Amino acid sequence: MGDISASMYSERHSDPSDIRCLVAEPDYFDSNPDLIRPKKLLNPVKASRSHQELHRELLMNQKRGVGAENKPELQRVLEYRRRDQLIRQRKEEEEARKIKSPFEQQLQKRQQRLDELEREQERSGEEQENAPEFIKVRENLRRTSTFSSEKQAG
Repeated sequence: MGDISASMYSERHSDPSDIRCLVAEPDYFDSNPDLIRPKKLLNPVKASRSHQELHRELLMNQKRGVGAENKPELQRVLEYRRRDQLIRQRKEEEEARKIKSPFEQQLQKRQQRLDELEREQERSGEEQENAPEFIKVRENLRRTSTFSSEKQAG
């Protein structure tokens, strides 16, 4: 039975002209000259002159490796996301610098006070250096007199 079906298949499909008779041919292939044969419709976009020029230019650019879209879409999207992420990260860092914890604020205030005290001491040191000698001697006498009176009391 297997041999018979195989032989039927080979008989039926051995002649290429037989295949044509299996496929239905359109009615307009009749030899009637009175019939108007249909033409393939043109795509108006592809038929336009500007589209043809644009297509030609894109093909030439692609051959040369030049073009506005050298990068694949995925690569462009990934770069855009990376750029956005970096911008967001920088903004967050700036906000973190601006908003400090109460502890950091107190430390900053303390540092500012210490800096001001140092400046005042430097100013007073400069004033003492620029002061006349009799004022320096007088302050030294005061210090020694208060120091000696503390020894006597203690």
